[in-house]
Amino acid sequence: MSPLVRHFRMTETESYEDYYDLDNSTSPCTNDNIKSFSPWFIPTLYTLVFITGLIGNGLVVCVLIKFKKLKSMTDVYLLNLAISDLIFVFSLPFWSHYAANNNWAFGEFMCKTITGFYLIGFYSGIFFIMILSIDRYLAIVCAISATKLRSVTYGLLMSVVTWAISVFASVPTLVFSQVKNESTGFTCKTEFSENEKTKWQLVINFEINILGLLIPLCIIFFCYLRILQILKKCRNCKKEKAIRLIFTVVTVFVLFWTPYNIVIFLKSLEVGGYINDYIDKCLLSIHIDFALHCTETLAFVHCCLNPVIYAFAGQEFRKLVKKPLHTMCKRKIFMAQICMFKQYSVHPAWIVYLHVVFTRQLRSSM
Repeated sequence: MSPLVRHFRMTETESYEDYYDLDNSTSPCTNDNIKSFSPWFIPTLYTLVFITGLIGNGLVVCVLIKFKKLKSMTDVYLLNLAISDLIFVFSLPFWSHYAANNNWAFGEFMCKTITGFYLIGFYSGIFFIMILSIDRYLAIVCAISATKLRSVTYGLLMSVVTWAISVFASVPTLVFSQVKNESTGFTCKTEFSENEKTKWQLVINFEINILGLLIPLCIIFFCYLRILQILKKCRNCKKEKAIRLIFTVVTVFVLFWTPYNIVIFLKSLEVGGYINDYIDKCLLSIHIDFALHCTETLAFVHCCLNPVIYAFAGQEFRKLVKKPLHTMCKRKIFMAQICMFKQYSVHPAWIVYLHVVFTRQLRSSM
């Protein structure tokens, strides 16, 4: 499981054993259902997200660097969004192995490194989605006045600042992450001192809520509402398509990230002791932990959808994607023909001729 869920369940060995059933004081509260649920659910979902996210975002990076050559600020932001998603999904196989075996087998250095990849990818991905909204706002609402601001140079500068903020936001969790030898095996999780445990838990929780949802969502809503106001005045035939895309961007972001942040907020209320008097403490912790697993995995799927929403939605980008796929198909057909000619002992001169023709066709299609 991820470091954020490990952070929320950092007192795993005590949080359930310290809660006793009110009807039977000798019966400890256990999380057996979650323990039996995690080893198959988390690795399966993490693996699917890893494969899909790696292929989709890898293709975006390849097309942007090889074919588009980063000609605009939007291209710069799309590249950085794809890189942040790749950094994020790179950590998932490690958390998948961790959840399946309930044991961290990669040592202290990898614990901090993979936690860093996860957190930096987590924050930077959300930040670049927010920045892409601002970029579209500048391009449509402030088309004339923001022309100079929408250069590749400014895009690179904003990207550096965004990565720096993402690293800074990851520091609290990263600093306290460590490997610990427990009765069930080695764990990689955040460890705070007993006196400051509650304070740091609340700080990290609210940091995720504010930086991971509230601020980005407010900016995204503002930008796209202003864009919609401008689009309504236009008579362009592509207006409806643009409105549908805006609706998709906002809806997907809300649906995939809001449940996760609501559960984190509920966890903060539990840690602060604000709702423990109204709900059974044992059941509350178990249900929140279960909800964290489900909503976090749902939020992870968003990095697989980013290439579809932000890159492949553009007609020009789809054409560029078809180029390497078209070339790959041609190359496979040519190799199959060569194998067939060799099998039937075709004269080598014909093979050389076909190779020359094929090479020219490839160059002309690039």
